[in-house]
Amino acid sequence: MTLPFDGAISRYFREGAPKEVRKAIEKAGKDEIMTASYPYREEIRGKDYDRQMEALQIELAKMQAGIKATGKRLLVIFEGRDAAGKGGTIKAVTENMNPRQAYVVALPKPSERESHQWYFQRYVDWFPAMGEIALYDRSWYNRAMIEHVFGFCKPEEREKFFRQLPEFEQMIADEGIVFLKIWLEVGRAEQLKRFLDREGDLLKQWKLSQIDVDGLAKWDDYCKAIDETMQKTNFRHAPWTVILSDDKKRARIAAIQTILSAVDYAGKDKAAIGKVDDKICGGPKLRPKD
Repeated sequence: MTLPFDGAISRYFREGAPKEVRKAIEKAGKDEIMTASYPYREEIRGKDYDRQMEALQIELAKMQAGIKATGKRLLVIFEGRDAAGKGGTIKAVTENMNPRQAYVVALPKPSERESHQWYFQRYVDWFPAMGEIALYDRSWYNRAMIEHVFGFCKPEEREKFFRQLPEFEQMIADEGIVFLKIWLEVGRAEQLKRFLDREGDLLKQWKLSQIDVDGLAKWDDYCKAIDETMQKTNFRHAPWTVILSDDKKRARIAAIQTILSAVDYAGKDKAAIGKVDDKICGGPKLRPKD
């Protein structure tokens, strides 16, 4: 089988990955959690996950019906490290939703025209109207992290972004939009293992990009950019929810619980939603010190 990017990920695993990361992947069992700071050593059991998810899906359906009936607007941005599980989490949220009122925003590289617009402009174009739910698979925070790490923006452009951001997100809140910022965090060994799995799976190779490959050696640069961004953008009117996603299924449950807890709707069953696991879900301080 031909590997994407000429097997660059496997080559990085053999030749470029830190020794402790390589050893962790080689020794890990099937359902073992490799990140030492993660509070659980094994993934959640399938039956437990299915039971919780069934109840949460019913609550999501009720929530969407309530949003449509009342004209509320819900905007959720999903950010996180590459392979942290953003796509799978969004899919779990939208699985049983009516796509006419709930949609995913995953914007490609800016066009020539968009690159000369106000930076936030193309994101605003996709904001939810009355009764709608918009889920962003990455967002305007690209400027603070990815663009910065790879040198796609100038330092002064990033500083301008940080200056404008508080008022921009305050306007979202003032508009009455229910606005959530979710960050998915994954350990280095787990991230690399997921990349290796994608590289060897014909059905998942499409998920890989050159940015993923080039970013493998930039872990420390990402850490610095993430830390700085969290410190500067965890606003009272728009706080971050950090979810440790070394166990994808636990992360999906926590993300859905976070969304359901933020929206008032008819027939809301708090017992069915359950208590968010604060061992894996909380504020920016939950992020491990890399």
